Amino acid sequence: MISVDALSVEFGVTVLFDNISYVINKRDRIALVGRNGAGKSTMLKIIAGVQKPTRGAVNYPKDMTVGYLPQQMPVTDTKTLYAETEEAFSDIFRLQERITAINEELGRRDDYESAEYHALIDELTSANERISIIGGANYQAEIEKTLLGLGFLRSDFDRPTSEFSGGWRMRIELAKILLKRPDLLLLDEPTNHLDIESIQWLEEFLASSGSTVMLVSHDRAFIDNVTNRTIEISLGHIYDYKVNYSKYLELRAERLEQQMRAYENQQKQIKDTEEFIERFRYKATKSVQVQSRIKQLAKIERIEVDEVDRSRLNLKFPPAPRSGDYPLILDGVGKCYGSRRIFSNATFTLKRGEKIAFVGKNGEGKTTLVKCIMGQTDYEGTLKIGHNVKIGYYAQNQAQLLDGEVTVFDTVDRVAVGDIRTKIRDILGAFMFGGEASDKKVKVLSGGERARLAMIKLLLEPVNLLILDEPTNHLDISTKEVLKQAVAAFDGTVILVSHDREFLDGLVSKVYEFGGGKVTEHIGGIYDFLQRRKIDSLKELEKKKAEQQDSKPAVREISDNKADYLKRKEIQRRIKQLQNCVNDAEKRVQKIEEKIAEIEKVLATPEGFSNIDLCQQHGELNRELSSMMDFWSEQTEKLEAAQKELAEM
Repeated sequence: MISVDALSVEFGVTVLFDNISYVINKRDRIALVGRNGAGKSTMLKIIAGVQKPTRGAVNYPKDMTVGYLPQQMPVTDTKTLYAETEEAFSDIFRLQERITAINEELGRRDDYESAEYHALIDELTSANERISIIGGANYQAEIEKTLLGLGFLRSDFDRPTSEFSGGWRMRIELAKILLKRPDLLLLDEPTNHLDIESIQWLEEFLASSGSTVMLVSHDRAFIDNVTNRTIEISLGHIYDYKVNYSKYLELRAERLEQQMRAYENQQKQIKDTEEFIERFRYKATKSVQVQSRIKQLAKIERIEVDEVDRSRLNLKFPPAPRSGDYPLILDGVGKCYGSRRIFSNATFTLKRGEKIAFVGKNGEGKTTLVKCIMGQTDYEGTLKIGHNVKIGYYAQNQAQLLDGEVTVFDTVDRVAVGDIRTKIRDILGAFMFGGEASDKKVKVLSGGERARLAMIKLLLEPVNLLILDEPTNHLDISTKEVLKQAVAAFDGTVILVSHDREFLDGLVSKVYEFGGGKVTEHIGGIYDFLQRRKIDSLKELEKKKAEQQDSKPAVREISDNKADYLKRKEIQRRIKQLQNCVNDAEKRVQKIEEKIAEIEKVLATPEGFSNIDLCQQHGELNRELSSMMDFWSEQTEKLEAAQKELAEM
C-alpha cells in the first residue's frame, strides 16, 4: 500500500534513520516502538508529509487519504463543538453544493444529446456515489456517536470550543480525524488525554475501522489490543515483527541474546587476530601470514549491538511513618462550581496501607476530590485526615509547574534540606540524570524527564499517604513499570488517579468510580471493575434492544450462523474474564487468611490477647474476608453459568 524507500534523516552529525525501507500494507495496525529519542514521532511526521527526510521517499497510492494526530496540535476557538466537528465532512458539503449546482444547470439545458450534457450526468452520478461511499446521508449520527464515545455529553454539542481544556480540544481534533475515515491513520500518543472508557471505545473503533493504523503509545494494554505488527526503531535501523507488542518483547529478547552471542564471538575472533598480528609483525618468516590476517581483519563486517538503555531508574519510596488506622474518612462530601454539581455524598473510609484507584470520565470530579483532600478547595460534608498523616501529592500538571530556567540540579537543591543535600548527585544519578544531564535546564527536558524530576521532589520527604494524579503521563513503558513496582512496595496508603489499566492492574484493591454526580465503591482490582461495568452495560444494551423490538418491527436479521458465532465469541471472552476474576479473588482470599492466621498466633499469647489494635485488625480482616468470599462465590457462579451456556450451544 505505502512504501518507505531508503529513508535517511540526519541532524548535523547525528544520524536518526539510516537507509530505512519497509512497506505498510492495507489493514496493517502498526505500533512504532523504541527508546525516547529514537525517532518514532519523526517517522510519523515524515509519513504524514509534514517533515522532509534528508534522503529517500515515501510513496503513496493515488488518491490515498491520511489522518495525522500529533502529540500537540493548534486548535481553533471560533465555533461550537458540533460545528467544529462537522468540519470533518467538508468534502461532503462541497459535493452536496456541486450536486445542487449540476441539478440546476441540467434543469436549464435541453441539449440532451450533447457531450457536455452527458459529462454533467457522469459527474452527478460520480458525486452521488462518492457521498454514498463516505456516508454523507448519515454523517450527523456518526458525529453524535463519535463525540459520545470520546466522552462528550450531548449538552456539550452547542458549547464553544474555547470553553474546553487543552485535553478536551485534542479529543475534538481526534474526533474530526476519525470521522474522515482516512485510508491511513497516524496517531501519536492518542490516549494521553482519554479516560478508561474512551480508550476502550477507541480500541473498538480502530478494530472495526477499515483504515490502516500506525501509532505511537506508551499504553501497553492499548497497543496490545489494537496492533498486529510492531516496528522497532533502534540505532537508525528498524526491526519489523508481524506480532503485537507482548509477543514482540519475547522475540526481541531472543534477538538481542543471539546478537550478543554473535558479537562476543566476533570480538574474540578480532582480539585473537590482533594478538597474532602484534606478536609476529616483525618476524620475516611470518610476514605472509601477518599480511593475510591484516586483510582478513579489514574485511570483517563488524556486528553492531542494538541500542539497549543500560541506565536504570532506581525508584524507591522512603519508608512510610506510621499513621493512624484510618488516614482518610469522608462523610457526605460534595462539590459544586456555581450551579454545576460535580459530585455529592462521597462517603468512604480509607484504611492504613490500602491502595485504591479513582476512575471515571474526565470532568466527573476525580482531581476535584483530590483537591478537597489537599485543602485546595472548599467542599460540603465532612472530610477528616487521620492521625499523623503526611501527604505526598503528585499533581496532574506537576511536571509543567517546574521552573524552565533552572537546572536539574538546582531544582532539587532548592527543596532538599539537611543531610540529603550531600546526596543530590547520587539521587539524580538514580533517576538517570547523571553526569552532564544534571546541568541541563528544565526547559530542554522531554515530558518524561520532567515527570521524573517532579517525582524526585516528591521523594525528598517521607510520607505515609501518596496521592498520584495521572503519574504515568509522558512516562515510557519501562519507566512506568519501575514506578509500578515502587508503588507496590510502598508500605503506606496510596490513592491513584489514572486511566492506565496496565499500570493499575495488580496495584489496587478497590476502585472508586466517578460519574453521574456520584462516587461509587467497587471492591476488587481494575479488571474486576471493568468486567462488572461491561456486564452492566451489556444488560442495559439488551434491555434497550428489547424495548426497541417491542416498539417497531426488525428491519434486518443477522443470519443464524453468524449470530451463533458472535454469541460464542462473546461467551468465550466472558469466560476468560471471569476466570481471571476468580483467580484474583482466590489469591486475595489466601493473603487475607494468612494475615488472619499470623494475628491469631499473636492473639493466642497473653501479651497479644490484651492488644486492642490487633483485635480490631482481626475483626476488619474477617469482614474483608467475608466480603471477598462473597465476591468469589458470585464470580464462580457466573463462570459456571457461562461455561454451561457455551457447552449447550
